[in-house]
Formats: sequence, structure tokens, C-alpha cells
Amino acid sequence: MTNLTARDLMSVDVVTVPPETPVAAIARLLGERGISAVPVLDGAGILRGIVTEADLIRRLAGAEDRPAGWLRQLFVNPIQEAERYARTHGLTAADVMTERLVTVTPGTTAAHVAHLLEELGIRRVLVVEDGRLRGIVSRADLLRALVAPPELAHGLSDERIRTAVLVAMRKQPWADSFGTMVEVQGGTVTFHGFVRNEAVRRALRVLAENVPGVTRVVDDMRTMPAYLSVAA
Repeated sequence: MTNLTARDLMSVDVVTVPPETPVAAIARLLGERGISAVPVLDGAGILRGIVTEADLIRRLAGAEDRPAGWLRQLFVNPIQEAERYARTHGLTAADVMTERLVTVTPGTTAAHVAHLLEELGIRRVLVVEDGRLRGIVSRADLLRALVAPPELAHGLSDERIRTAVLVAMRKQPWADSFGTMVEVQGGTVTFHGFVRNEAVRRALRVLAENVPGVTRVVDDMRTMPAYLSVAA
């Protein structure tokens, strides 16, 4: 998935609604199509927001909101309260939609998309180009790319694979090469020598497994003695 971009992952057959769509119609649309969100586009095709299941649930929960007591009214932000009221009592997509959108461009890497979903705790990002919606990348899209059969790494020699493993190790602060040697034969990577701890042992295996052309990883390392660890 290293070289994939949002363009490769995104779903382009996206169901959209105009701002004036009734909330009830949006709820019915989500249920019938088995989707969890719909982008909102204006008459010119410009992206204005998105209505998600969370937005609709928030509106439903708002029906039981009680008027704030006099003490709470002293501390509330009237602008925020007005915005909340509109979102929880609105009748159209324009009223309840989320306007603070997380967007990416078609060229955004799959790794960065995954980082955004994880860091922000969201389920999808919108792919936008020149203000226009091009598609959506969801967690499901990323998972499909992750489990898709990888391209076969034909023509990679053992020496090229070994070099790639060593380069990957040098990029990681925990993977210093002191006492750890790498051998590659027939696509099998074997680690010899010493390893500082079990966490590094596991991380080295994962690192090697992610190098194209590696078919198997053999751990032939021993835990580094305390006196060598101090010396290093």
C-alpha cells in the first residue's frame, strides 16, 4: 500500500444531496443505500458539507434537550448555543451538516489518509480537487487495499533485498545495527547476532516483512548481554 494514493483508493460513485434536502429523506437514503454519510453539494456542484449518521443521531438526541437553567445561562456562549440549536432542530441538510470538513487531494498518499483517520478519529475523508468532490476514502477502502494481494516483487536479487532492509533499519532510531547482522537467501531474511530487547526483536521482523521481495523472516538473534548493552 506504500505507493497508493487517494485516487487509487477512493470510491467515485458517491451519493450526494443538495442543501435543501429534508433530514427525513437523508435518513431514509442512508438506510436504503447502506451508507453512513452523504456529501452536500450546492447547485454549482461545490462541496458545502457532509451529513453523517452522527449528525442525524445528534439531531435526534437534541429533541430531549431541556432549556438551560438560569445559572448555566450565565456561562454559556450564546453563539455556540444558537449553532447547536440549529443543528439539533434543523429540518434540512444545510442545517444539520458538518461544515468543518477533512479533505485530501487525489494525490494524497494512502499512508497520510490513514494517519488522518487515526489521528482525528474519523471514518472517512473527502477527496477534493479545485473545490469539487472527486470521491471518498473510508476506513473500509483502506482495509480493502491492505488485504489486496500485493504485487509480486519479480527480479529483486537477495543483495537488493538485503540493502533495502538495512536502509529501512537506518531510518529507525530503535534499529541500530550494533550487533545485528542481516543475511538474505532466496528471499528469506535472517537476523543474526544480538538484539536489545523483545520489542526490537518484534519490530525488526515487521520491518523486514514490509520490504518488497521478502518471503520469510528468520530470527536467529540472542538477547544482548547487559555488559554489551551498556557499552553500546
